Amino acid sequence: MTPATDNGIVDTPSPYSLEQTVEKLRSVLQARGLTLFALVDHSGEAEKVGLKMPPTRLLIFGNPKGGTAAMLAAPGIAIDLPLKALIAEDSGGKVWISYNAPEFLGRRHHLPEALLPNISAVRAIVEETVR
Repeated sequence: MTPATDNGIVDTPSPYSLEQTVEKLRSVLQARGLTLFALVDHSGEAEKVGLKMPPTRLLIFGNPKGGTAAMLAAPGIAIDLPLKALIAEDSGGKVWISYNAPEFLGRRHHLPEALLPNISAVRAIVEETVR
């Protein structure tokens, strides 16, 4: 896994196609009892207006119990919650999953250390998806 850069984004390569990666991530979320709030098809929407971009999907997901606790402690974190995973194909056809590093979000929003686990599941979810 690529470590978080100074912008707080972790990029993880997927050995699967974009669609397979999306489906694997959806399965992992379901198995963990997490809510998939939305799936945004950025490239599909671009195509609708006559523009082309590599296949790109954004999955927005989480657990309202954990997210609400984080938002009560650090209200500004609501701009970054629910959690998100961006699945995109690069110009060479390689698929990547990108997400906000939980530690970065914690620092950005001054989230109490004790609540960092509430937003840290994203790392394990992505790792399970790319196995």
